[in-house]
Amino acid sequence: MRAAWITDPHLEHLRPDHLDAFCRDVSEVGPDVVLLGGDIAVARNVVAMLSTLDDALRRPIYFVLGNHDYYGSSISDVRAKVGAFVSGSRALRWLPAIGVARLTEETALIGHGGWADGRYGDYANHDLMLSDYRLIDDFRTLDHADRLRKLNALGDEAAARLAETLEEALRVSRRVVLLTHVPPFMEACWHEGRISTPEFLPHFSCKAVGDALTSAMRSHPDNELLVLCGHTHSAGEARILPNLLVRTGDAVYGQPRVQDVLTVE
Repeated sequence: MRAAWITDPHLEHLRPDHLDAFCRDVSEVGPDVVLLGGDIAVARNVVAMLSTLDDALRRPIYFVLGNHDYYGSSISDVRAKVGAFVSGSRALRWLPAIGVARLTEETALIGHGGWADGRYGDYANHDLMLSDYRLIDDFRTLDHADRLRKLNALGDEAAARLAETLEEALRVSRRVVLLTHVPPFMEACWHEGRISTPEFLPHFSCKAVGDALTSAMRSHPDNELLVLCGHTHSAGEARILPNLLVRTGDAVYGQPRVQDVLTVE
């Protein structure tokens, strides 16, 4: 099976003709399935962009949401809107809603967008104001301390869901691919060839998810986990355990591309 991996396409930046060209580029690599790792668009048009991809690609699209997909709305409203829309589609498959997807006899796919949880780096001594905190309703009124509590809660939610789904996947498949948006380890939080600084790490990595993945894979030494993430717009790889590899994809606004075509056995 051939799986085209895409992350952080930010399709709202494209003119219609460029969006059409991107869809052609994806189709031309000949994937059996598409893995879409979040930051698809923003809240006002994420459903429209998913619909466009569905119509153009005509093959299964497994996806998660990223932080930008909530811009201009709330987390709960966007999730409800996306969930309602994909329930009527045969090809659009939102991974947090479907749980474990068997790609082949040997390989399962799971996913969740995750959330940067403020635990790596030095949140306390840096009051970094990302666009997330102005443009996502859940954060607009929060001060520095309350924002951290919210980040912790969102990271814990993602970790709990992924721990459950990963355990289920490991019972039925020797190999698991995990599609997420936010890097789950400090070592996978790349910025221009280096690990992000303590100022930025709290907002670009999720320790809670990383801890859950490490625990699971130490308990299953004969299984393999490949994590595909994005969010930082810089590429890199991190070997966390002998059986746990994380690949972080890069991105440039207005220039979406296929990161890689994976051969899934």
